[in-house]
Amino acid sequence: MNNNSAQKHEDALLELKRAALTVAVSTAFINPFLGSAINVALPVIGNQFSADAVLLSWVAISYLLTSTVFMIPFGRLADICGKKKIYLTGIVIFTISNILCAFSNSINSLIAYRVIQGISSSMIFSTSMAILISVYPPPERGKALGMTVASTYTGLSIGPFLGGMLTQYIGWRSIFWFAFIISSYAVILTIYKLKNLKSDASFERFDYAGAALYMIASTLFMYGFTKLPEMIGLLMLTLGVFIGLLFIYVEKKVQSPVLDIKLFFNNRRFAFSNLAALINYSATFGLGFLLSFYLQYNRGMSPKDAGTTLIAQPIIMALFSPLIGRLSDKVEPAVLSSIGMGITSIGLFLFSLLGPDTSISLIVLNLVMMGFGFALFSSPNINAVMSSVEKKTYGIASGILSTMRTTGQMLSMGISSMMISIYIGKQKIGPDNQSDFLACVDMAFMIFAILCTIGIFCSLSRGKMHEGVK
Repeated sequence: MNNNSAQKHEDALLELKRAALTVAVSTAFINPFLGSAINVALPVIGNQFSADAVLLSWVAISYLLTSTVFMIPFGRLADICGKKKIYLTGIVIFTISNILCAFSNSINSLIAYRVIQGISSSMIFSTSMAILISVYPPPERGKALGMTVASTYTGLSIGPFLGGMLTQYIGWRSIFWFAFIISSYAVILTIYKLKNLKSDASFERFDYAGAALYMIASTLFMYGFTKLPEMIGLLMLTLGVFIGLLFIYVEKKVQSPVLDIKLFFNNRRFAFSNLAALINYSATFGLGFLLSFYLQYNRGMSPKDAGTTLIAQPIIMALFSPLIGRLSDKVEPAVLSSIGMGITSIGLFLFSLLGPDTSISLIVLNLVMMGFGFALFSSPNINAVMSSVEKKTYGIASGILSTMRTTGQMLSMGISSMMISIYIGKQKIGPDNQSDFLACVDMAFMIFAILCTIGIFCSLSRGKMHEGVK
């Protein structure tokens, strides 16, 4: 290859890297922005549709449930049919779903459209990280992942503030119109900037039986969890576990499984890094949901002021994630992630002591500390997961990691919803039950703190990454 050809090849590769990073960064922004913005808007949505707190939690849970159920099947399908094809389909449907959510005329229709949004997001987030990893070599991944995680936290940062502003001055529907603009931009980027991405389709056989068992098991398990402590919840949870064990048994015997169980049994770093992600998100995702209600109902804040308070945590995440991402290329991710979970555990414990007159300054300081803990955990953990597998399984590995995230978020919302059911039932939160709601918030944060502490040991158990990179 002559010098001109070599230079052209290098330029083309650099352009593809930039395009993949831009698409990943744009995509990484959308989901956290929507989630954090809607959390701030939920009390207003509840007042407009006369919905109680348990039903309002389903605006988030419906999205997380469907996203989790479809994540692994779409991750496997992406490895078979091509990551770009699945990603582009998902981002187009996601863009349309924002329009549907903006025109919702009842709480039930909003939840239904969020289901569509969840399915499409599973196509997006099971592939976007895999696309990014496929064009970046191991020594450069930490930096790229750090920028992607920073974009995620930028969405989280802007979400509460902008969501509160939009809700207060224009209306909660404008949140979805804003998301529509961002997702439309991602569609254009994918079509025009990733057109030279080489097809990575393997054309293996898709495991339909395994996919069906997985989706049934995960639906029963997670929906049952949200119905606890009712008996129907326990029954669905048990049935979900039983079908899940059947799924594992079947997948061990399939030549081309929807989920390669061997990744967990034969790859210690992959297994424990994913378990750490599951526990971390189970312990932290409910934070924004519960604090949003606490600040607006117990402390009487407007959506704008509540959103402004909540941005402290994600701003710190956005600032430190790129630096820590680069650091994870040199320092063991297990060490960084474990320290991050330790800091987060302390913050969650402090939030379990919330009272009716807790200083807002102390709340902001605690959010700042937890933001730093989240930053220490996230990008090093992603780096550890994606660097522990071969290129041919990037799609399913990305899908599994995203599933751990959404499953954890789902369980976190399930714990929050269960605490609300136990302490205040299906009443609307108001002056008569504020003390009960505060007790609910404190107990939920105590459970989260215990979970996160357990996660530290899982994070430390994964082994070293820099002994060898695949």
